[in-house]
Amino acid sequence: MSTTAPADEMLAAIERSGYYPGIVADAMFSAIGSEPVVSYFVHHDAHFDPGMEVRRHMTVLALTPTRLVYSHTDEYPADENSADTRPLAETSTEAVRCARITSVSITRVIPDPAVYQRGVTMPSEVVLTIGWNSVSHIELEPARCADENCEADHGYTGAMSADDVTMRISEAADGRESVAQVLVFAHALSAATT
Repeated sequence: MSTTAPADEMLAAIERSGYYPGIVADAMFSAIGSEPVVSYFVHHDAHFDPGMEVRRHMTVLALTPTRLVYSHTDEYPADENSADTRPLAETSTEAVRCARITSVSITRVIPDPAVYQRGVTMPSEVVLTIGWNSVSHIELEPARCADENCEADHGYTGAMSADDVTMRISEAADGRESVAQVLVFAHALSAATT
């Protein structure tokens, strides 16, 4: 197999999405540089903003022999209050050395687990979370004691988690092929970070 095959396949997946393929591909390949692509995952998604407007976005993950390259592209509608009334696309990329990746978490949702067959049954949904301690979330709540009548201030308790990238891929929204591909990518990334 050619060492350029995964890069060519990633480019084809970006182009198939139809979501600003030139912008997304340029951002990814600029960040990847001359390294070969070992594995990749392309996720094109849409969400509704509070005004019930559909906004599309794309996330691309590429694994090279030494780095995880992460790119995210969002689109923004034209600003009616601005002199420039053209819509905007914003793309950010980050390249992280594999040695810096601290966690690769995969959550699988299995329908009808009683009939699960190892190596055969596909999850209906996968949540992939990758952490490299660039972004951390802190969830705090008031600490309480066992006394129900206590009104003292016990400070706060909470949890801190690192999740620089979290992606939810489901068969219903993204298709069975996307679920399978994110699992292949997650396996390759886990192997690269051990």
